[in-house]
Amino acid sequence: MDFGIKGKTAIVTGASSGLGKAIAEGFAAEGANVVLFARRAQLLEANARELQEKYAAKVRVVAGDMRNKSDIGRLSAVAGEWGGPDILVINTGRPPVPMRAILDESEDERWQAAYETQLWGAVLLVREIVPRLVERGWGRVIAVTSASVKQPMPHHGLSTIFRAGVTGMLKHLANEVGTKGVTVNTVCPGSIATASMGNYDMTERIRRLPVGRLGTPAELASAVLYFASQQAGFITGASLQVDGGGVGSLY
Repeated sequence: MDFGIKGKTAIVTGASSGLGKAIAEGFAAEGANVVLFARRAQLLEANARELQEKYAAKVRVVAGDMRNKSDIGRLSAVAGEWGGPDILVINTGRPPVPMRAILDESEDERWQAAYETQLWGAVLLVREIVPRLVERGWGRVIAVTSASVKQPMPHHGLSTIFRAGVTGMLKHLANEVGTKGVTVNTVCPGSIATASMGNYDMTERIRRLPVGRLGTPAELASAVLYFASQQAGFITGASLQVDGGGVGSLY
């Protein structure tokens, strides 16, 4: 399927590895211009070279921190060099490890770190980038959250709380910018095979999944690409779990 985003400029945060890297590759494969943003400059540069060689893609790198307003400003400026941005993918970092139950989260520093990394950084991105999409009269905003915002998982409290905050913010935003040609959605991954899964024993989790396996980063990226597509123009304010059926609710 042609998603109709060739030549559009997509910002992908957290693009140095894992889901962010896979999402960036998906956009490059579709002919979009891609701006990679994360803190690890060397990994970003390596990813950019790979995408340029594999897809002849236009790729720019901005090394920075989502919690830093000046870094977000630089990101916006670089995307503007290609006439964009058109698409914003908000992919935040993980909460502090190890994961703990809520009543075991007694350290203020861990709460603050989770808030800044997962919610505050998303707020800064929205405030800087979305007005530019509105000005252009077309845009897509997609946040990568977690299936735990629909069905909280044990010891994922810091993840659930602040990613639920992102979900709430984007639902408000969808209601506010829909008439401006901008759609806003979230994808909620669960049990995707990334390097972080090496910290867990996945045997029991896989056994409970209806599909009987972990998902791939490329499968998650495909959901993001669909939300970014021209075909998804009538979908906004949605939260789609990409979790192999792991969430047990009807809705």
